[in-house]
Parts: sequence; structure tokens; C-alpha cells
Amino acid sequence: MSEKISTKSVYNLSAQALDYDLPDERIAKYPLTKRDASKLLVWENGKISDAVFSSIDTLLPEKSLLVFNNTKVIRARLQFQKKTGAQIEIFCLDPVEPADYQISFQQTQNCTWNCMVGNLKKWKDEPLLKEIEFEGETVGIKAEKLKQGGGNVQVCFSWDNEKMDFASLIEAFGILPIPPYLNRETEESDQLRYQTIYSKIKGSVAAPTAGLHFTDEVFNSLKKKEIECAELTLHVGAGTFKPVKSETIADHEMHAEQIHVHKDFLKLLLKKTGNLIAVGTTSIRTLESLYWLGVQLSETPDISPSQLHIAQWLPYQKETHISVTKSINTLINYLEKHQLESLIASTQIIIVPGYEFKIVDGMITNFHQPQSTLLLLISAYLGDDWKNVYKHALQNDYRFLSYGDSNLYLK
Repeated sequence: MSEKISTKSVYNLSAQALDYDLPDERIAKYPLTKRDASKLLVWENGKISDAVFSSIDTLLPEKSLLVFNNTKVIRARLQFQKKTGAQIEIFCLDPVEPADYQISFQQTQNCTWNCMVGNLKKWKDEPLLKEIEFEGETVGIKAEKLKQGGGNVQVCFSWDNEKMDFASLIEAFGILPIPPYLNRETEESDQLRYQTIYSKIKGSVAAPTAGLHFTDEVFNSLKKKEIECAELTLHVGAGTFKPVKSETIADHEMHAEQIHVHKDFLKLLLKKTGNLIAVGTTSIRTLESLYWLGVQLSETPDISPSQLHIAQWLPYQKETHISVTKSINTLINYLEKHQLESLIASTQIIIVPGYEFKIVDGMITNFHQPQSTLLLLISAYLGDDWKNVYKHALQNDYRFLSYGDSNLYLK
């Protein structure tokens, strides 16, 4: 294991170094008709080649393990209209009371969420009201502003029909959010195509888009090649679209996201060390956070489950020689000690050039926005070669961002 990274060199990194010219016409505004028909750029130890995503089974190392994020995008945009006619949009980010996603979705009277609010200046202290139809009945919904901070607002939602839980409420009332850079409203086709076919656990406000290319046919071909697949959960927040606007990355605040992995998944990781391919940047951030959670628990074994959190700069401030095996075993032992089947924690980890990947051996990902934390992560893996990858893609008609084409990076 390497020693602590020089925090000074990391903090002084300029976002300008991760800029490139992305013409608007290269941003894919809609997905292809067939998910796995997208192009696949393959980077292997510096060599670049072109393929089609449907052939990815022929390009992956034998006996590798693919790790997917099974989060599901929720209809997080809720639109209200005041009596004055002013439109107020509430964008649900993450639950506050109750704080657990699944418990919050199961509430049948009220719950509180941390939200972004559009047209906030027009919303004073009065509650916002809305009536919707649910199973042949009229349901009255009320949104009350509780407190503001950090640019967001805590909003309490309540409704007058106990047959409806909050998951049903946003499903009936909400709008599926799509990335702002698509510059269009959500359409009916997005309800299906802005979800992976394996999405299960509700909670994200943005899709883990590297997984959008996978089809049943691709999964069948992987199975024939004896390439295993496993799932974890990280609920993607709106901060994934937040560009690095500060002069150096030291002043960029990374968003926190909740991760959820089962004990059996951790046991599988132990068997597959050295052969692990992460599908998407959210899977990468989760897997690398698991290593640092194991380090944290090896030093402070009595920390409570509710305190499990990886701070943004922890990997760059801490010197460690703990192996991946020891780290994962520490997590498993912690779960068994607390009689837990799953590990739930939060992470703000930022992966930037200079970071040494602990668990991830390769990755499948899309093309990312200039000056984004996602591109920082890619440059941490590829080094300066990310410029050659993106130059090749721009010169060879690849489609960019969420609905665009895919990449496979292998070392």
C-alpha cells in the first residue's frame, strides 16, 4: 500500500486542466433505439480501439466481476402553483425525517425531505397545496417550508389519504428529472430509458448512466462467458451535475450520498480481488469508499453504525498500509458484531489525480462533462491519457454524456 498522498499537490489541482471543448451537437439529447447499439471506446494500457457495446463480453477479462449500482431514479420534481399563479417547483434530494430512504417512502401521512426549490423567492411562509387523483379518490397534498441552509430547504410533505405512501405520491404527482444539459422537458420515453433495466432501489435523482447500455442479451452473453455480476446501491444526488467552479479543487465541496451493501456482497469482493470491473462512477465511488470505511473501522472499531461516513479528503489525509482483504474483513466482522446483514453509510469521497485505486481494477463509464468531478475521477485512472481518449471520441463521432456512448478502461 502506498503512503499518504501529498495533500498540497492534490488541493492545488486546477479544474481548468480538466477542460475540453464539447460542442452542444455532440451531446446526445435522446438515447439510441437499442440500448446496446451504442459505440464502445476501449482503452487498455494506453491503446485505444473502437467497438460496439453489445460485444463487451468479448472484451472483458475472464472470471472478472462486474459491479452495478441498482439504484432507481425517483420522480423527484414536484410542481405546485400558488393562488397568485406563481409556479413553485420542489426537487426532492434526500430524506430528513425519517432519514432512511425506504422508510421515508413507506410513510402514509407525512415525511420531510431536503429539497432544492425553484422560484423560492415567491414562496413565503404559507403552505403549498395540490390535489391529485389516486385510485379514484382525490388526495390533498401540502408542502410546508421548515428551514433553509446551504442553498437547500427542508420541506415537510403531508397528505390526507393513508392508503397512499410517499412512494406512490411522487409516482403519481412527480416528474422524472433528466439532466439539465439536455435542455428539454422530460418526455414519456425517458420514464423507461432513463432507468437501467436492473434498477430496483428507489432513491436517486440521476441515473447511473454507465448501466443504461446493458440489455438482457448482454447479460446472457456475460453469463455464458462466466463473468459474474453483483449489485450495490448508491443513491445519486443532484450534486453529480455540479461543475468545479473554484480555481482549485480544494475549494469544491463534494456532495454526500448514501451507500448500501449486503454482507454477502462484501464476501464476494474478497474472492474477486484483482478482477473487479466497476460499472459507472457511482459504483467506483462506493467500492473505494468501502476500503476507507474498513480503514476507519480498523482504527475506531467502536464507532456506531449511524456515524459511518467517509469525508471528502480522508484518503489524502490518512496514511495507511492496510490491505484490501483486511479492510473488507473488518467490515464483515463489524456487521457480524452488530448483527447486521447490510452496511449503510454515507460518502463524500472525491477521487482526483494522485489517488491510488484500492478495489477497482477496471471501469465501464460514459463520457463526462468538462470540469466535472466525474472527469476528475477518470483522469485519476487514466492520467493525462484521458485527453487522448476524449480527442479520439470527438474525432470519431462518439455521442457524449448521459444518453451518449460508452467506454471500457482496463489496466
